[in-house]
Amino acid sequence: MARKALITGITGQDGSYLAELLLSKGYEVVGVVRRSSTDHYERIDHLMDRVTIADADLLDPSSLMAALEQSEADEVYNLAAQSYVPTSFAQPVLTAEFTAVSVARLLEAVKAVRPGARFYQASSSEMFGKVTQSPQDERTTFHPRSPYGVAKVYGHWITVNYREAYGMHASSGILFNHESPRRGLQFVTRKITHAVARIRKGLQKELLLGNLDARRDWGYAGDYVHAMWLMLQQDQPDDFVIATGETHSVREFCEIAFSHVDLDYRKYVKSDPRFLRPAEVDLLLGDASKARRVLGWKPSVDFPGLVRMMTDADMAALDG
Repeated sequence: MARKALITGITGQDGSYLAELLLSKGYEVVGVVRRSSTDHYERIDHLMDRVTIADADLLDPSSLMAALEQSEADEVYNLAAQSYVPTSFAQPVLTAEFTAVSVARLLEAVKAVRPGARFYQASSSEMFGKVTQSPQDERTTFHPRSPYGVAKVYGHWITVNYREAYGMHASSGILFNHESPRRGLQFVTRKITHAVARIRKGLQKELLLGNLDARRDWGYAGDYVHAMWLMLQQDQPDDFVIATGETHSVREFCEIAFSHVDLDYRKYVKSDPRFLRPAEVDLLLGDASKARRVLGWKPSVDFPGLVRMMTDADMAALDG
């Protein structure tokens, strides 16, 4: 019998890569999608004949229970959230509902309907925020610096609580930044590669960014969803930092992307204070040694390779 998986956030970057991975392993995949007046299926268009879509909403517990009953899920991956940090400052209460409290709603639904299912929670390096040590691992103290980071801390700890209180196989992946050609245009990495393609084609003159010296540990989303799957294959549930262990600045990202199409980023990139965060996260650098040791996980795409992959994809998209 094929294993069955339920994915919230299937239409997002991670959800689409995870669905591909699970389908390649013979799973039956059900994706939770919130009903809206416009469909946003572009990331999973190529999978629509192979996945089942369940209409449900993270704010509506009964719809989550219905989706779990429909899917008969053996594994539940909670990837849905309001995941854009600047929006979390503008809409902190909405972010709390979708990114924090909804984790409890979904855990309650799993406990009631599919108590034997294995549960994955998408935690975030943004929980570390104002870091107390570097690099950060599973024991590092959380000090989030955005409403998004605060909400993710709640989601993380409620998952730990259900694991300890009810014996649920519930694991969290503390994922550092992970990017791909499917990253949303509002995220800085995709904003850069999309602009590079447009500037190269003469469709745009400059690129305005915030803090060019902000540093992140950037990996490839396709590698990171593999880590999610590995966590739910373990006998014991646990929490794992998933990261490359390397840090790079926004400036370095620009340099590689522009030079890949034979341009000098310094001629086109300008720093604009409008794009600075109210509270900046200075340096996020992950220590994924536990994931390497326990899961046997390691990234397959390096930083320059990731930047070039994203730039090539945006160039190809403009070529049509």
